[in-house]
Amino acid sequence: MIIVMKKGYKKKDLNQVIKTIEELGFKAHPIVGIERTVIGAVGDERGKYKLQALQALSCVESVVPILKPYKLASRDFKNEETVVTIGNAKFGGNHFGVIAGPCSVESEKQIVETAIKVKKSGAKMLRGGAFKPRTSPYAFQGLERDGLKLLAKAREESGLPFVTEVINPEDVELVGEYADCL
Repeated sequence: MIIVMKKGYKKKDLNQVIKTIEELGFKAHPIVGIERTVIGAVGDERGKYKLQALQALSCVESVVPILKPYKLASRDFKNEETVVTIGNAKFGGNHFGVIAGPCSVESEKQIVETAIKVKKSGAKMLRGGAFKPRTSPYAFQGLERDGLKLLAKAREESGLPFVTEVINPEDVELVGEYADCL
């Protein structure tokens, strides 16, 4: 459900609506926009009828059901376009982008040449796996930190930001030191 606040609402009114949403067992996602303020209420669909009571509040313009399964990404929830900038690459809105690269980083030559070629082909971002989860401990596990260093070298050579997977939560900080996007 989306709760649309009336123009000129008071901050205390917004806080009260959020509190009520949460007391009803929903998670409140307020978005204060230029044109309007909306609150996405996400939770068990069976209890959404309870949210209709918010319509009676003087600070609420409307309570709108969202029938789409992708509520938080819906234009009903957030009308403004979302543009994500990673390095010099933009994604979203009118910015279409391709992210390309090898499944795994294996050598400097391989990743640098790949980065240059995918950039020439129109990619906005490089991807490559530095950590490779395998079922066999004898299989190639990825170059790990060395792979991240090679991806950083490819970024320097090509100008493309890079993204790589984080397999183990313990590696988030390490990957974050090198990667433009996790």
